[in-house]
This record gives sequence, C-alpha cells and structure tokens, in this order.
Amino acid sequence: MELDSEAMKPVLNRIKRAQGQLAGVVRMLEDGRDCEDVVTQLAAVSKALDRAGFAIVANGLQQCVLEGGTDGLDTKKMEKLFLSLA
Repeated sequence: MELDSEAMKPVLNRIKRAQGQLAGVVRMLEDGRDCEDVVTQLAAVSKALDRAGFAIVANGLQQCVLEGGTDGLDTKKMEKLFLSLA
C-alpha cells in the first residue's frame, strides 16, 4: 500500500525536525554537555520519531479501511507495524 504523499507532508516535516534534533544531540555529546540536557533532547527526538511512526501507521490503516481492504491481509500488516512501534 502506497502512502498518501499529501498526508505524509507533516510526517516528513516532523522527521526532518527530529533529524535536526538528533544532530544537536551529537553536537552536545561532542561538546561534553550535561547528561540531563543530552537525555532531555534525546527523549524529544525519540518522541518525535514515535509520533511520526504512529501517524504513518494511522494513515495506512485509514487508507486500508477507505479502500475496502477487509480481506485481513493489509489490516494484519498494519497491526504488525503498529505493534512494532510499541
């Protein structure tokens, strides 16, 4: 199943922001920044990526329902993807 590129624009933006945050974490580590600051930023990156993943799975599930993918195959794939994020 192909993802709707229009619906994925906000997800792509979120992932790009997370990419920038991750680069910031690397710089923080290289600069010897405080552990608490590094972990806080790392948690923000992790949360952003989790939200992006859930948005992708939610979009896929929505497409599956709208396109009548009731044979169970696509739904099972999406369920497996959803659980891989948990």
